[in-house]
Amino acid sequence: MTTLTTLAASHWPTLVLPPRTRTTDLRVAVARRLFTSAVDRLDVTVELDGRILGAGGPRMTIHRSDEFFRRLGSQPSTGFGESYMTGAWDADDLGGFLTVLAAGIRTLVPRPLQVMRSAVMPRPPRDERGDKADTQRVVGHHYDLSNELFETFLDPTMTYSSALFDETDTGTPVVGGDLEQAQERKLDRLLDLAHVGDGTHLLEIGSGWGSLALRAARRGARVRTITLSVAQQQLARERIAEAGLQDRIDVDLCDYRDVEGRYDAVVSIEMIEAVGWRHWSTYLATIDRVLEPGGRAAIQAITMPHDRMKATRNTQTWVTRYIFPGGFLPSTRALEEATAGTSLRLTSTEAIGAHYAETLRQWDETFLAKADDVRALGFDDTFRRMWHFYLQYSRAGFDSGYLDDHHLVWTKESGR
Repeated sequence: MTTLTTLAASHWPTLVLPPRTRTTDLRVAVARRLFTSAVDRLDVTVELDGRILGAGGPRMTIHRSDEFFRRLGSQPSTGFGESYMTGAWDADDLGGFLTVLAAGIRTLVPRPLQVMRSAVMPRPPRDERGDKADTQRVVGHHYDLSNELFETFLDPTMTYSSALFDETDTGTPVVGGDLEQAQERKLDRLLDLAHVGDGTHLLEIGSGWGSLALRAARRGARVRTITLSVAQQQLARERIAEAGLQDRIDVDLCDYRDVEGRYDAVVSIEMIEAVGWRHWSTYLATIDRVLEPGGRAAIQAITMPHDRMKATRNTQTWVTRYIFPGGFLPSTRALEEATAGTSLRLTSTEAIGAHYAETLRQWDETFLAKADDVRALGFDDTFRRMWHFYLQYSRAGFDSGYLDDHHLVWTKESGR
């Protein structure tokens, strides 16, 4: 287990504990009181300094309470996840425990303190706002980590977004369903929604590792797919060449704002989350500009409640600090409002958030099983704890219903 004594400060400087001061001691005391009061009302079991808190449920064990509360008090938006990264606490069922917290997120902090809390929350760095000069560096933080890392836990299609599983009679995803088939089903659903077929000129915004472009080209489409990840572009081109489809697909390093030409259809899978809320209207206006009249844009977007989106859009979170710098989730309402002044009309929506919970569960299960492979790639214990927390933290958002994932289809009005 990672500890403060084994943690390399040069490698993880953000995890070095701040010095103790009167201010930090006061914040620690407040954090302890808020945390113990919150979890005592929840269906969890928390082991803290020989006491048991909570109404019973998934267990959290706090190994180093002084460190835990120092992190929570000094970094209220990131300290909880950081203390997991260092091993200050553990959970037998991390996803289950985080799901209970996510379900009660609106009431974890008393309402009168929520306004005060927002005043001390760190803001995102200015160079992570989605401006054109910063986007390639910010995207590379995550997607250029290592193609081999993503290969350890993704299915053979190398699709890094929610799958679409077979469903039970009650409409829920089949647990343990075939992930590769579910990803192919999702890709086909989006291509169908965008009316992509033989002869379609398709633009994909956000290439991933080429899975949708390959699927579209096999339908007879002519595809231009754009990315800002050098690593993704390289592997996508290799996979396209292996499939013998390089004459039907172009993979370009290109910012979405720089796209030229006209296209019959646009597809974008979970890319709008990296755009930044200040640029959603620009993103959708770009789609409007390049889409032929009568054309369709099918977008898969992770979403959050509108009120929480407004309350958190100027806050740096654990996810934006460690996983997706500059990332921010829209609400469906915000995306509809961002199309004002365009000729795009929202013509269909479908919620698939429950399918993302199962996708993340399978990713994490595979990631943990491949621990030796991840270690061999040079990723240390702190990184592996961080990645496990990220996958389960995300899963909790969907399992609790706090987050959702949508297939949204916009049609461009004819004559515009």
